[in-house]
Amino acid sequence: MTTRNSKNTLFLILLVIAVSLATSWATNYVQNRNNGVEFIESSNTSDQDVKARFASAQRAFETDFTVAADLTVNAVVHVKTKAPRQQRSGSIFDDPFFDFFFGPGQRTPQQQQEPSEAQPLGAGSGVIISRDGYIVTNNHVIEGATEINVTLNDKRSFKAKLVGTDPSTDIALLKVDEKNLPFIKIGNSDDLKVGEWVLAVGNPFNLTSTVTAGIVSAKARNLGIIGTDRYGRRTEKLSIESFIQTDAAINPGNSGGALVNTKGELVGINTAIASQTGSYAGYGFAVPTSIVQKVVTDLREHGVVQRALLGVSIGDITTEIAKEKNLKTLNGALVADVVSGGSADKAGIKVDDVINEVNGVKVKSSAELQEQIGRYRPGDKITIGYVRNNKQKRTNVRLTNVEGTTDVVSTNKFQQDLGVQLKPISDTIKEALGINVGLEVVSSSGKFREQGINQGYIILKINNRNMASIKDFENVYNDALKTNKTLNIAGVYPTTGRVTYYKIDLK
Repeated sequence: MTTRNSKNTLFLILLVIAVSLATSWATNYVQNRNNGVEFIESSNTSDQDVKARFASAQRAFETDFTVAADLTVNAVVHVKTKAPRQQRSGSIFDDPFFDFFFGPGQRTPQQQQEPSEAQPLGAGSGVIISRDGYIVTNNHVIEGATEINVTLNDKRSFKAKLVGTDPSTDIALLKVDEKNLPFIKIGNSDDLKVGEWVLAVGNPFNLTSTVTAGIVSAKARNLGIIGTDRYGRRTEKLSIESFIQTDAAINPGNSGGALVNTKGELVGINTAIASQTGSYAGYGFAVPTSIVQKVVTDLREHGVVQRALLGVSIGDITTEIAKEKNLKTLNGALVADVVSGGSADKAGIKVDDVINEVNGVKVKSSAELQEQIGRYRPGDKITIGYVRNNKQKRTNVRLTNVEGTTDVVSTNKFQQDLGVQLKPISDTIKEALGINVGLEVVSSSGKFREQGINQGYIILKINNRNMASIKDFENVYNDALKTNKTLNIAGVYPTTGRVTYYKIDLK
């Protein structure tokens, strides 16, 4: 009897100890999970990486944006621009992007002063992406500016140099001469999920360092607004739109600012809103970093984007189109036209083919196809998947540039100063227009865009001198700088055939 009681007592004691240990372990496990703590034994790990990992673990348990805000707010700058008074009208309604774009903000009314005196042009936001001072913003924020200044969250101010612009994506790259600046790590926008939390960081209505939160409402939105003027007329043939849509509050002045995930990584550059009033209405749009990164790299290395072209005109597939063309799929981009002698033509792609894959990545729309092609450079070889007669096929394509070659496209200083990229006209254009010489405007921004010179314009003469080569343009430009500082341009748009004249003041 005594032995049995002793055994029972010992069993109860062991059971209590086991339960206590299990309870203690479970409590610590749950607390560590809820606190989102990840212990990292590495003397080389930066504070930024530790915070980012903490935020990654934490976001599964609570909606707390403080870490992401802390990682990003100091690296978003206030961009202010100036321009000679005669270069812009004083009305905000003259902004060609006013209906959708919002970066330059309120315009200062015209006053009677010397034409050469610079006046405030507008304000927007920018994102520092490197310690040595590279800043990403929107092209429309700095377009037409002769002076660009950026102010950090700590109130330090710097004059910024324009490295390059890409009107086709509405991205511009600036540089300030400063070291050890706060910066935002560039994340992968491909990893974003619809419904995921994001933050918009910028300077709306000149309210500096404002952070708002929302979710990813949609991806790969094509609004048809980049490369159009205020009347909706197309000015940029090569525009790429695959916006991230968000309901984070975005307002005038946010343009060029950061869209970040809850880890504090840059996933987009805030660019546009859909609104009847010009203020937040629940629909904001950002250029994804999948596009931004390639543009920034090209601008840093070459001063101009190395745009790869597939050589097709494409559109989305509607139910009506699918029925008309007997298509069994609504996913992909329908080929509406194929450029003769272009990359797609040489690879055997034809009108009415449905492109649905790029190097193994599925594409469901024309916007997604544009985004995928936009990641490559001229000369790159890719595999295109497409549907023809409702059968899946594949072909290898070698991409080319706007000049139809695989060479690196460079830009001269005078082209950067004027905001234009040029190329000699093709034999096809010569034959169609009955001309022997001319330069085609490949992209237009800065002084060229201000005067209304659009992509596709054929320059025939400048200051009464024929334009047979880019060197001819450069010579006229340099001569004008030494004399009357004026370019009188005569040219023609192939679509109309009418000679159109422009005057550019170089002062």
